[in-house]
Amino acid sequence: MFRKLHIEMTIFSTLITSAILIAMTLVCLFIAEKGTRENSYTTFSNNVNSCITHLESQVVLSHQWILQAEKAYGVKMKIKDNGNSLFFDKLNPAQESEAAFHKAIAISRDTQGLDLESAGRTYVTKTTIFKMGDYYASTAVIPKTEGNMSVIILYPLRTLEQQIKSQRTSFFLAVAAAIIALSIFSWFFTKKMLRPLEVSRRKQTEFIASASHELRSPLTVILSSIQAMEQAAQEDTPRFTSAIKKEGDRMARLVNDMLSLANADNRSWSILLSPCELDTLLLDTYEKYEPLMKEKNLHFSIQLPDSPLEPCRCDSSRIAQVLGILLDNSISYVPTGGEISLSLSLDVKAFHLTVADNGPGIPDKDKTTVFQRFYRADSSRNDKQHFGLGLCIAQEIIHLHKGDICITDTPGGGATFTITLPK
Repeated sequence: MFRKLHIEMTIFSTLITSAILIAMTLVCLFIAEKGTRENSYTTFSNNVNSCITHLESQVVLSHQWILQAEKAYGVKMKIKDNGNSLFFDKLNPAQESEAAFHKAIAISRDTQGLDLESAGRTYVTKTTIFKMGDYYASTAVIPKTEGNMSVIILYPLRTLEQQIKSQRTSFFLAVAAAIIALSIFSWFFTKKMLRPLEVSRRKQTEFIASASHELRSPLTVILSSIQAMEQAAQEDTPRFTSAIKKEGDRMARLVNDMLSLANADNRSWSILLSPCELDTLLLDTYEKYEPLMKEKNLHFSIQLPDSPLEPCRCDSSRIAQVLGILLDNSISYVPTGGEISLSLSLDVKAFHLTVADNGPGIPDKDKTTVFQRFYRADSSRNDKQHFGLGLCIAQEIIHLHKGDICITDTPGGGATFTITLPK
């Protein structure tokens, strides 16, 4: 499912970004072409003005100047003196079609109002500039001492069109490269974006499978006890009733833990902060668990600072719950005759609550995963009092307090859980 979604999202994001890119490129290309054409037309106009100004000031026209002007400006000129072609035209036949010059004369006469062939005697220079098919064209009549000089200047647009074509090719190649880069980026970006969803889906599936397994075990015992109770003698009923109650309590604890985690996931799990004497909280926890420690034949100790501590703003019931989770875990894994200790310390920035034991400890590779749901450090053990949710709940509670919980090795062997609460 995620692979198909990954492909679809990659295609969709690539199409959307490519469409935007192409649209913006077309706009930029239109503006660039428009600017190129306008610059070309302006340059032609300036070149025409330069040529006309030079022709106005010359009494004798140099053939060399005509050649230099045509080469420098990329134009072709046809100049007539009183209707007679220059000897230059015979020496240097125009490469442009004569039809183009005749067409320029016709357009100048019909649309621009300047008749080069029958202009008559004029006393001021008359000039026109216009676009004619594949040319920019200019016609002019320049007054001279003995009549008029007519000038036709053509600028072929082949160079301009080649420049625009090259510009379009460059844009196309740039867009094609950008689309390829976008598709590659979209592939990795969507894959990275979907990874948390895929991990969440996998964890959700694992959570449901684990929860179903944990719920099935007590449910099986309850159903078996009910079935056996229906067929057993009256005096055996209390034994089955006790088993049903015990497994029912176990299911209730599991459901409560799952609801707590659901509230944490939904960000609806709130805490009530108030000043709390942590040394008093630890003493209460010690007194609560001391009888159980004696029953399990475990050595239980507590270490508190000699001087009174300032109150800590926290939810005392939730912190007591975390301490209970850590102590329950230690009781489950520390062998008979082992040691468990509670301690409290303070530094400049935070309070530190510690639960340490000399049990089997937790391997380094498992220190970051013990807080996962339904995780057990020792998978061979199946303690019915623990579902692998306690440490996850403890971590959520500490994070709600803007604190931290970590695991280190106890000197000599064992595990030490340290809770850090900000001052």
